[in-house]
Amino acid sequence: ELAITSDDIFWKKDDPGKVLVVGASYIALECAGFLTSFGRDVTVMARSILLRGFDQDMAQKVGQYMEDHGTKFLHGKVPTRLSKTDSGKILVEWDGGSDTFDTVLAAIGRHPDTENLGLKSLGVETSADTGRILTKEERTSVPSIYAIGDVQEGHLELTPIAIESGKLLAKRLYGGSKAVMDYRNVCTTIFTPLEYGSCGLSEEDATESFGDEAVDVYHTYFTPLEWTLPENREYNQCYVKVIVNRSDNDRVVGFHILSPNAGEVSCCLNFYLKYFVALSVLKIAQGFGIGMKLGMRFQDLSELVGIHPTIAEELTLLTITKKSGKTPMKTGC
Repeated sequence: ELAITSDDIFWKKDDPGKVLVVGASYIALECAGFLTSFGRDVTVMARSILLRGFDQDMAQKVGQYMEDHGTKFLHGKVPTRLSKTDSGKILVEWDGGSDTFDTVLAAIGRHPDTENLGLKSLGVETSADTGRILTKEERTSVPSIYAIGDVQEGHLELTPIAIESGKLLAKRLYGGSKAVMDYRNVCTTIFTPLEYGSCGLSEEDATESFGDEAVDVYHTYFTPLEWTLPENREYNQCYVKVIVNRSDNDRVVGFHILSPNAGEVSCCLNFYLKYFVALSVLKIAQGFGIGMKLGMRFQDLSELVGIHPTIAEELTLLTITKKSGKTPMKTGC
């Protein structure tokens, strides 16, 4: 009765005023970001970590940038009670404190509506923790029943994933295809005030999969050309890193970028991979994602001639690894 969702915020006829965003997902941070940009007093209440499931090094940088630019954070807190005050505001209480807000936006995720589908009677297995359906290549525990989209356990909840996996499933079932969905090398961008684009494994997942000794992380801070003129822009706020598996010929297994237009900036790819050339002018995340799907090595990335002066060029100029201990801060273009 007293909280709204991310859908509702776009239907509001009146000013949201002072806002509490409950949650730490990409929806929560995106909403908090644009409301702060509109000059509203915004607080994010996060139960634990920001952007669970994403690279935590990048998640902390996203949160720090937002905090430095006006968004407030309450870490390790959950609301215990919401009540309406005589003035019409919403009193929110939590362990150790309370405050009043004009709007409370709940962005704590969704619960899959699978309980009333009769899945148990059919033998379809679901996760005891989330209620989502357990699948392998979209096939459930019952061979004749399939699931696609957010209802599956363990996959990114993105509409393009549901569309692509559904197309591939239809082709396997009725077109004789054997192609399956690649859920690992999925490109995505979080539209926080400083956008976060990524593809492939997080640093944590790469280390868990291949071991610390096998993983190198090439990284740098940088300043986009468009930020060099405005006086209110600080230098070296943007960041990019590429994660490689040294035990597999320096195969690129993940990349992460924090910059303006991370989901829009173009770059020319010209990689000799799997005995042919992939040549495209594509978005940063989607473009480098193609290279990763084709088995891109770090050497391929280093030998690519970047387009100067673009943000995407920064991925072709990486030389410093985290393990080297050298500063990744840039002092020039």
